[in-house]
Amino acid sequence: MKESFPNVVVGRGAGGAPPNRFEKIHVDADLEQLADDDELLAPERRIKTQFFVDASQTILATNDSPDVGFNYSVNPYRGCEHGCAYCYARPGHEYLGFDAGLDFETKIMVKLDAAKLLRRELSKPSWNGGELIALSGVTDCYQPAERHFRLTRGVLEVMLEARQVTSIITKNALLARDLDLLAPLAEQRLLTVSLSVTTLDHEVARTLEPRTSTPAAKLAAIRKLSAAGVPVNVMVAPIVPGLTDHEVPKILEAAADAGATSAGFVLLRLPHAVKPIFLDWAERNYPDRRAKIEGLIRETRDGKLYQTEWGTRQRGTGPYAEQIQQTFALFVRKFKLDRRLPEHDHSLFRPPQQTSGQMSLF
Repeated sequence: MKESFPNVVVGRGAGGAPPNRFEKIHVDADLEQLADDDELLAPERRIKTQFFVDASQTILATNDSPDVGFNYSVNPYRGCEHGCAYCYARPGHEYLGFDAGLDFETKIMVKLDAAKLLRRELSKPSWNGGELIALSGVTDCYQPAERHFRLTRGVLEVMLEARQVTSIITKNALLARDLDLLAPLAEQRLLTVSLSVTTLDHEVARTLEPRTSTPAAKLAAIRKLSAAGVPVNVMVAPIVPGLTDHEVPKILEAAADAGATSAGFVLLRLPHAVKPIFLDWAERNYPDRRAKIEGLIRETRDGKLYQTEWGTRQRGTGPYAEQIQQTFALFVRKFKLDRRLPEHDHSLFRPPQQTSGQMSLF
């Protein structure tokens, strides 16, 4: 990725637009002539989010990775306005003809028929409710766009009607808005909720994941969900070597105090275009620590910035990665976050009624 112009973009994680690996032509904005003209530069500093209709005719995505605990997922949005500089989902936007940088967080594909499509899928005779369906298998289902489009809420309404087992992972406290749906799902052992807390440092969060909820808001959401009887798993994800790894004990303690019952973690991983995006972010925001951060990432990745092997790509390898794992395990036990979440009950599933009101004979 071309070195970004310092501080051009406000409120975004990426500092530029890396070339799309599937496209032959790449355009770079030339902002050098605006360097000394704040008035001309001002419009370039803010990029508005654009929303596009995703006309997909199916909603269930299948997964074959042993690194995640589900085979099916629903993603109401493609791209994510949260703008996390480390997001592993960024390269997926390249398949749409966009770039993995600013396009990923400013050009969002919206599946307006998500609930309708899910209702159709769950009504098929071939679906018996025996599989968990994950929400946020790729991009965050509670990203800021959800406040307006309410697609995730519509999907959860179908899940509750069908008594379909589901799981949610998000970085946004907005999920507490849907407590009226989450609580009855949890009561029937149909739901697993994971809330990701990357850091407790407000300043780090503001630049690393600029449009997620604040650390304080995430903890408040855990507290609210737990008080309503919804078991919450906290994900310390990702752990960034040299930047957030020292926070692991404090994050786990704060999550436990808020009522979380279990915890997991993922080590930072930087596939494809995420590498230059994240390193550029580190250079712009922590120039004095950038070399240390990169060096420690390589220590956990056998000298590389990313490992593709299943299993190791989530945890890393080498002494430093093992130290992180041991520290995490120690404090999980200390704060009693090693409790198992309730087992799901798949026996309650019933096909949802079609929107036409017509019920199936078979």
